[in-house]
Amino acid sequence: MRVPLLAGNWKMHKTVSEAVDLVKALLDGVGAPTDREVLVCPPYTALLAVQPLLEGKPIGLGAQDVFHEVQGAYTGAISPVMLRDIGCTYVIVGHSERRQYFGDDDAAVNRKLHSALAHGLRPIMCVGESKPQRDAGEAESVVVSQIHGGLAEVTAAQMNDVVIAYEPIWAIGTGDTATPDDAQAMHAAIRNVLTELFGDTVSSQVRIQYGGSVKPDNVDDLMAQPDIDGALVGGASLKAEQFLRIVHFQ
Repeated sequence: MRVPLLAGNWKMHKTVSEAVDLVKALLDGVGAPTDREVLVCPPYTALLAVQPLLEGKPIGLGAQDVFHEVQGAYTGAISPVMLRDIGCTYVIVGHSERRQYFGDDDAAVNRKLHSALAHGLRPIMCVGESKPQRDAGEAESVVVSQIHGGLAEVTAAQMNDVVIAYEPIWAIGTGDTATPDDAQAMHAAIRNVLTELFGDTVSSQVRIQYGGSVKPDNVDDLMAQPDIDGALVGGASLKAEQFLRIVHFQ
């Protein structure tokens, strides 16, 4: 059985003190979920401050990106070893904002994913199409191509630690959300690609999250879909009450 993963991607929000306050509020309300996994991904500057608060608690710690090298003359970069050292267990790779603003192509995403796996981090690999691509009927082909590129040379055994996040770019931060049926259709297509690449057993175990304006008022319908295994939440993860409602989806 796939355990849903509810992850908050805080993006470039929250000072250290604000991050600590938010984590405390989340811990107050999260309870002790046994049928779902909860994760927060603060900015780099807040990771070390919130890690002690999360130690032994039912909320995991992840990072929003990683560089593929372990160390070296890469000004401004953060390595997987550094992230593991401060207690991260997950890392997001290939988010559309990294692809758009920082030039991460499928090859870069693939390098980051391999480096994360090699150093004990579970990558959440994001895929998704733009509005023009969807309007042109290219949504599935774009996502399939990203899956192939991002997972190149990944083994079936490694897929046990990989999470896929389908985030249609046109729905990120816009208030627009794919309908549950549309989201399910793409998730099913992704699972079919995973079956082609790794076989039925592996594809049936890989978690595929939905992301893109996930909110308290749409999470229940999204999570009711058979191939949606959690959510990668942006704006709504910045407010404890909203994120907790998402975490406690029905």
